[in-house]
Amino acid sequence: MSDDVSPPQFEIPEGYVALEWRRGFVRQIGPLYRRASNGAYTMGFRVEEHHTNGMTNAHGGMLMSFADMAWGHVVSVETSSYWVTVRLTLDFLSSAHMGDWVEGASEVMSTADNLYLVRGRIWSGERTLITGTGVFKPIQQRDPRPGEKAFQPRAG
Repeated sequence: MSDDVSPPQFEIPEGYVALEWRRGFVRQIGPLYRRASNGAYTMGFRVEEHHTNGMTNAHGGMLMSFADMAWGHVVSVETSSYWVTVRLTLDFLSSAHMGDWVEGASEVMSTADNLYLVRGRIWSGERTLITGTGVFKPIQQRDPRPGEKAFQPRAG
């Protein structure tokens, strides 16, 4: 297996830029993209062959992994820290097909006890694919990346 990541063979929607995540697990499931709008971020990916199951739909594990990253990303933006997933609860409502552009975003519902409770959605066009919630915990402060806020420890 090569360490090279092939360039995409498709158009990406306007405003999305490729994430520079090139190591580990994300290298296996990428490429992933991000778009900033009014201080919020949406992540996206195009369903390619390596994302699919036997029916050429996006594999549920791929969609779950994408939800984890898209929904937890708000913790990076809000805290400039690395984070771990405590809980991810998903409701699968529709499938994504080969070639579909899939997007995901979340909103923070609570930050009590230094745990981020978020509500998220994954969609393709007008179809909602997944809704759910996640609980994420910041674990290690780091230097802010472009678009992130400086680390602010939360009380309690």
